[in-house]
Formats: sequence, C-alpha cells, structure tokens
Amino acid sequence: MKRIISVLMENEAGALSRVIGLFAQRNYNIETLTVAPTEDITLSRLTLTTFANDKQIEQITKQLNKLIEVVKLVDLTDGEHIERELMLVKLKATGSQRAEIKRTSDIFRGQIVDVTHNAYTIQLTGNAEKLDAFLRAISESTVLEVVRSGISGLSRGEKILAL
Repeated sequence: MKRIISVLMENEAGALSRVIGLFAQRNYNIETLTVAPTEDITLSRLTLTTFANDKQIEQITKQLNKLIEVVKLVDLTDGEHIERELMLVKLKATGSQRAEIKRTSDIFRGQIVDVTHNAYTIQLTGNAEKLDAFLRAISESTVLEVVRSGISGLSRGEKILAL
C-alpha cells in the first residue's frame, strides 16, 4: 500500500542522508521524495512516499522518530489529506500535433511554459493519477523528456505538522 510520510526535521547538513540511510539499511524503497525549508529556516519539511504494509510502516516511523534531527512526523495516509505533484513534459510538436497537444493540455489544466519550433514544454500539477492519465492521453505525441517533482502533501482541516 502506498504511504505518504511527512517529516518535520532540523535543517542541517547530513540530516537528509541519515533519513535516506535508514531506508537503505532496511531495504525499503523511496518512490518519491521532496524536501525544502519551512517558514522557520531552522526546520525542513520532508515528504516521501513508499510502498509498505502496516507492520513495515510502524517500523519505519519508529526508526525515523529515533533520529535526532526528526522533530515530528505524520503518516498522511492515515487521515484525509491533499497531495499534489508537479510534472514538466517536453513533447515533439510539429504540424497538426501542435493544436492537439494544446487541446489536451487545456483539458488537463496544463500550461504550456515553453514553445520552440519543434517542441512544447507543458507544466501540470495534480495527483499522480492525473499526471499518468495525461501521459496516456498524449501517447500519439512523441514524449522527449519528463520530470516529476514527487508528492507534496498536507492534512486536511485543522490538523497541522508543526512544533
């Protein structure tokens, strides 16, 4: 089962490598990883996704909580949450393909952020299923390059991850 874990941690050198090392030592795979400073420059928020059962996720959270740099963590998949991912996709766009790519981009609420004579670069945000659906919908076009940010997420409502 896909799990989204959000971690509030100290913003210092080596903190991220210790979190990654914890996963590597236990042979767990990290599917996506995003990390950036928060409004408090001494703290960073790390959001990662992994596939794990309940027993594995319990072990992961216990081990993460043992790390000195980890201030607080929450498994977002335990409650209602909002998740988003950013994708940039560069497509070969010539002739009649250009109009079709533009229409498909509009349907998925994407934005064309770069245009050249032979290519479009499109920016999309949404959940992973939406981004995957866009890639399937433009299958006739030639995908030149794709980059995805990984999932960022927040709990819905009043529940927050803060000190």
